[in-house]
Amino acid sequence: MSTEQPTVLLVEDEPAQREVLGYNLEADGFRVMTADNGEEALMMVAEAPPDIIVLDWMMPNVSGIEVCRQLKTRSETRGIPIIMLSARSEEVDRVRGLETGADDYVIKPYSLVELMARVRAQLRRTRPASIGERLEYQDIVLDAETHRVTRSEKPLKLGPTEFRLLATFMEKPGRVWSREQLLDRVWGRDIYVDTRTVDVHIGRLRKALCQHGGNDPLRTVRGAGYALG
Repeated sequence: MSTEQPTVLLVEDEPAQREVLGYNLEADGFRVMTADNGEEALMMVAEAPPDIIVLDWMMPNVSGIEVCRQLKTRSETRGIPIIMLSARSEEVDRVRGLETGADDYVIKPYSLVELMARVRAQLRRTRPASIGERLEYQDIVLDAETHRVTRSEKPLKLGPTEFRLLATFMEKPGRVWSREQLLDRVWGRDIYVDTRTVDVHIGRLRKALCQHGGNDPLRTVRGAGYALG
């Protein structure tokens, strides 16, 4: 994967299924966090929101449906794609899962190849750069597969951190990112970096984007953070 590995939270109470699916997700280039019950899953999402959740419906105590309902009613977690796994194949169950907020519904037993494709399809919508997609914003083109950036068809020289910053901005033009959110997305949740480091790299990114001329497309939002456009 070209940018920081997307994080999958796998919530499955059956150890064998959790192990097989976790292994295959890691082999496919994902960073995998696991939970074996709904309570743990909700705590993990609150501490470090993943990029996508693969969630088993049938779990003791807090079911997958309830986990999904809680996450989709909170503004800070509503945008995380959820793929529901269930042995329930009736249409009424699929409809219930989707109406609760699940973005996709996969019936057990499932094909691992198909499930991986569905995970990538959801990330293509929410984090396209993480799976090698090409992004465009005005005259700026970022190719995550080849790690190249051009502006007005002229190549730009960017460091790896500036590249990840730009990919984050280009995935959601107009969104204001706080310094803390950028640290989580670009540097990783396990690394401690001073928030002022973000300002330094934003300055480098601005310089790189304007190296052949043109207006600065990055916007500083006082007291909130930074945005593209």
